[in-house]
Amino acid sequence: MTILEVAALIVAVAFAALVGFLVPVLLQVKKAVAEVEQSFIRINTEMLPLLTEMRATMANLNELVEKTRDGVDHASILLHTAGEIGESVQQFHDMVRGTGGALLRNVVNMVFAGIQAATAVFSGRGSPRNS
Repeated sequence: MTILEVAALIVAVAFAALVGFLVPVLLQVKKAVAEVEQSFIRINTEMLPLLTEMRATMANLNELVEKTRDGVDHASILLHTAGEIGESVQQFHDMVRGTGGALLRNVVNMVFAGIQAATAVFSGRGSPRNS
């Protein structure tokens, strides 16, 4: 045997050892790939209904947020209107309080003037036509 034949024999033995080592590894890789494929199939079948439910939940949540926003807007309008009514009541109260005394004095003066005129007419001191 020449050196070339010995080298070829060494290469052949090394290649056989490499193939012998790679065959079990490749079988394990094939098994792992098959399991990963089965996992992906199971995940796809389980995730699609879950995603559908999540979309429905998000749609319901968006609708709830929109209704809440509308309710807050209506409540804001109601509270704003109540505040304006409160201001109007306060202004009316201030007006009555401020002008109430003057109004009462005017009414009392008119009543007394009416009583004096009536007393003068009935007592004969003078009639409103003769004055």
